[in-house]
Parts: sequence; C-alpha cells; structure tokens
Amino acid sequence: MMTLKAAQAIAGSLGYPSKMPGTAYGISAKACVTGAKLAQIPGSVCHGCYALKANYLYPSVATAHDKRLAGIADPAWTAAMVTLLTAAHESGIGRNGPIASGWHRWHDSGDLQSVEHLTKICAVAAMTPKIRHWLPTRELGIVKAYEKAGGTVPKNLVIRVSATMVDGAPTAAWSTTSTVHHNKRHAGRACVAPKQEGKCGDCRACWNPRVKNVSYHLH
Repeated sequence: MMTLKAAQAIAGSLGYPSKMPGTAYGISAKACVTGAKLAQIPGSVCHGCYALKANYLYPSVATAHDKRLAGIADPAWTAAMVTLLTAAHESGIGRNGPIASGWHRWHDSGDLQSVEHLTKICAVAAMTPKIRHWLPTRELGIVKAYEKAGGTVPKNLVIRVSATMVDGAPTAAWSTTSTVHHNKRHAGRACVAPKQEGKCGDCRACWNPRVKNVSYHLH
C-alpha cells in the first residue's frame, strides 16, 4: 500500500476540470513529441494550442506539469497513479467538491512520451477497472509500436487517435479516433460541449468505445 502523500510525491496531483466529469492528469504541452511540430503548422489541430497559453502559463501550473512529467520515469509511478485515482474516485470528492466518480481523462494537456509511458498508463487502467479511462493522442506511432510489441489495451481504456489537420479525415490505422472540424465534419459523434456552456454534461462519448469518432468544433 502507498500513502497519498507518497503517491503525490512521485506522480504529482490529479486535475479536476470543471468542464469534464471525474479526474484528469496533464503534463506540459511543451513536451509533446508530435504536437510540438504540429503547433508550428497553420491548419493543424495543434496550431494555437490552448495548453500553451492563458492559465497554462501560470508558474504554479508549469511547476505541477514539470513534476508530473519527471515522475513518469519513477519505477513506482504506476502504483502512485493507482493510489491517487482509487482514492479520488472512491471518495467522490475532488479539490473543489464532489466529482462524477468513474471517469478519468489522460492529458488534458500534453501527450504520450514513449511506448514505456503508454505501457504504464495501460497498467494503471488495468488496475483501476471501475474507472473508465480516455486517452486522446496524436502519437499514432507510439500507439502502433506498443501494439506491435504485443501490448494490449484494457477494455476500460479508450485511446482516441486524433487527426492532424483541422477538417481532416480520421486515421484508418486505429479503431477509435477524433477529429477537429471547422467547415467539414466527418462521420461520428459531434462534441456537444459548445451547446452546453463548454461542458460535457451527461455526455460520455469520448469514453465510449462504440463511438468510433468524436469530432470537436475548432475553438
């Protein structure tokens, strides 16, 4: 067993986004592998990235992101994340009050760093079967390398590989995807948040493996 204090010393703190249910976990978008390149390309889904401005520039947020990023390399990171998630979702209480237990988003800021990183995330999901995990990513190469190496994705984890360009078609190389639309929306479920004050509300499409593509309006 690991204490919450010990878990936070390794993995940092969880996030509790008011726009989404449950918990989240983010690292700096500056550490994105593919995203850092896409951010320099007009028309890409990462150009003008929300996680590189506004509140994400506060020193306290940057410090928290750096701590989480460094913690991934710790051998006890998986156990630490399991401890943090289990405690939060069993209590149903977040930093600002009650949360919708059972729903977790990986990387509301940042993205996968390596196959080892994805391996650890899958282990965390497998060890927290009562929580539905959603992992949006632009790192198709990492996801496919994990799969090629024999890695499996737990049933309670939905990995959504994002299209790289606004109005671009979803990749055919992965079964669950996401796109960003401005003038052209591709097949699948359109995100309802813009019609609900920017919040998920009761929608859980992103976590639902039966929803093959979720399309987000450019913002």
